[in-house]
Amino acid sequence: MPENLPETLGELIESGYTSRTVKEEIRSNLVQRISDGSEVFPGIVGFDDSVIPQIQNAILAGQDIILLGERGQAKSRIIRLLVDLLDEYIPFVKGSEINDDPLDPISQYGIEALAADKKNTKIDWLPKEDRYAEKLATPDVSVADLIGEIDPIKVAEGRYLSDTMAIHYGMIPRTNRGLFCINELPDLTERIQVSLFNLMQERDIQIKGHQVRLPLDMIIVATANPEDYTNRGRIITPLKDRYGAQIRTHYPSDVSQEMNIVTQEYKKFSDSAELVKTPEFMKEIIGEITHLARRSPEINQRSGVSLRVSISNFETLIGQAFRRSLANNSISSPRISDLPYLIASTIGKIELETVEEGLETKIISDIVDRAVLNVFTNHTEADEFDFVLNQFEEGIVIQAGSTIDDDKYISLIDRFENLKGKLSVLCDPIEDDSAIISAFEFVLEGLYLSKKISKKTEDRTAEYAI
Repeated sequence: MPENLPETLGELIESGYTSRTVKEEIRSNLVQRISDGSEVFPGIVGFDDSVIPQIQNAILAGQDIILLGERGQAKSRIIRLLVDLLDEYIPFVKGSEINDDPLDPISQYGIEALAADKKNTKIDWLPKEDRYAEKLATPDVSVADLIGEIDPIKVAEGRYLSDTMAIHYGMIPRTNRGLFCINELPDLTERIQVSLFNLMQERDIQIKGHQVRLPLDMIIVATANPEDYTNRGRIITPLKDRYGAQIRTHYPSDVSQEMNIVTQEYKKFSDSAELVKTPEFMKEIIGEITHLARRSPEINQRSGVSLRVSISNFETLIGQAFRRSLANNSISSPRISDLPYLIASTIGKIELETVEEGLETKIISDIVDRAVLNVFTNHTEADEFDFVLNQFEEGIVIQAGSTIDDDKYISLIDRFENLKGKLSVLCDPIEDDSAIISAFEFVLEGLYLSKKISKKTEDRTAEYAI
């Protein structure tokens, strides 16, 4: 916290401080960022021409926002980034449970504090990080959790039930002068949603029959999944009507956007970063798997195929390559023969249209195969590896697998004239034998999926032949 900030209301008034509502504050800071050309939502990829302009419009219009979209579409991330648009610090009446504005207190505590000695009323400063609260909506959330209730301890200390100082405030009043987010809003029972009506429109609340008018100053944001409208609950019409903007989020439109997000979000470890080198075509396969899953009629698209599928699969692929590098004491690259390990990181994140024992593995394996073929087709020409096919026609048989030694692979690659050079192009800019081996498996699998050679799989190894 900066030094020399006012510590009393008198000092605050002398400093020339003026109060702003949260919506005025966040709007003003957004206007400044747009005018300066500064990035408003750093780290959000793929929403520049869709979601972000709509959010900015809602803020400029002073509206509350609900983000509607499937899981894994950065809804919560976007809302948390709104905190960056708040001022670094704001003053409040010291000891106030609901962050009373020293220039305009609304609680009985704040009003009485100023009445006792206005000039010398103690104030404190609230950082923007403490002005955000988030609640995951569940059926057991109560009005007391969100709004408040009579505190029996305060009553036991001698306060009357009719005394507003006997109230224990809930999460929403305690976020006064800040941002309050309700995640998965349809999961709130209708009774709880009704209790939010006055807060959304008139900005006041009632607690346990007390006619307590608290004109709370806040921005109310919420998230919802379209599936929830029919499966678990719904947003009742009067509450939905009170949100100024309903903004639809979406998944990345192409594989490159998907993998930019994955590269940004996956868990990074320094030791594996040094020993694992991932060629671009392997990254593309990860993204292509997710994009194909989002179009698959065998997968429930109402629940969505989260971006976390791509992130988890990429982490799994790196983990498998790192395990091999530790065993061989060398640098390693993810291989096609590592892709079966993705079943474990995918199977729990998708929902099938038809539930049948063992069907998930086959569906995921088929999607992986299509992803490999699509990426292979994009990276190679139709007859580019005919010289490799010639060797197969002469009777060569090649064994591939995640545990085969690098030296064995390299000696095999060297038997093909010009092959190493072509594989190097696929690996560019990585210059390492491990990437060459990864590209070799990629070509073999691409030729098999193109129906130019055959493949026999047994115990995590594959045998390619004519």
